[in-house]
Amino acid sequence: MPYPTGHRDQVRSRIVESARQLFNLNGFEGVSVDSIMAHAGLTRGAFYGYFESKSDLYAEVLACFFTDPNWKNRWEGIDVDLASPDAGPQIVRAYLSRQHFDDVENSCPMVALPSDVARSDAKVKTAFENVFRAMVTVLGREVRNMAQPPEDTAMAIASLCIGGMVVARSLNDSRFGDRLRDAAAHAALVLGGWSLGAHPSSNNSSSEKSPAHIKRVRQELRRPGRRAKR
Repeated sequence: MPYPTGHRDQVRSRIVESARQLFNLNGFEGVSVDSIMAHAGLTRGAFYGYFESKSDLYAEVLACFFTDPNWKNRWEGIDVDLASPDAGPQIVRAYLSRQHFDDVENSCPMVALPSDVARSDAKVKTAFENVFRAMVTVLGREVRNMAQPPEDTAMAIASLCIGGMVVARSLNDSRFGDRLRDAAAHAALVLGGWSLGAHPSSNNSSSEKSPAHIKRVRQELRRPGRRAKR
C-alpha cells in the first residue's frame, strides 16, 4: 500500500527535528545516527533514504530565524519580522533573549555547536559558514552606523550575538550571565546604530513561568554553597 502524499516530507522533518534537539543538547560528536533515528521513532535503515551522512543532515539542521520562516514560533514571546526595517535590532534582542537562553533544545545551532564544527569536516564547516553569512546579510541590510562597511559591522554584531550566548550559557552564575547578555545586546545595538529599547532579559515575563526557566531556577537554588536569603 503506497504512503500518503507528503509522507516523505513528514519523515524528513521528523529526522531533522530530532537531530536539531539532540545536537543542541549533546553536541555534534556526541550524537549518533542511531540515537537520532530512535529519538524520531524511526529505524536506522530509514536514515540513508534521506541523508548520505550525519554531516549532510547537519547542513539542514543548522538554521535559525534568519533562514527558517517558521523559527519565530519556536520561542515563546519572540517575533522576528525579517521584512521589517527593524529586522536587525529584532534579531539582536531575540538572539540574546531569555527565551533563547532557556530553550536549549530549540537553540540556534550556531550557539550549541561551534567547538564541534571547528573539529569537523569541510562539509560541516561550510554549512556553518553559510548560515553565519545569512545572518550577516540580514543584519547588514539594516546597519545604520556607517563608521565602517555595513558587512564588517554586521559580522561583529553576529559574533557578539553568538559569542554572548555561548559564554552566558557557560557561566554558573545566572545573574552574571543575564548581565553579559544585556551587555552584548547593548554593544550590538550601538554598533548597528539602532535604538537601544528594552534589554533582552528585561522583557521576558512570558518566559518566567516556562518549564525551562523554572527548571533552571530550581537547579540554581540547589547549587552547592548557595544560602537562602534572610
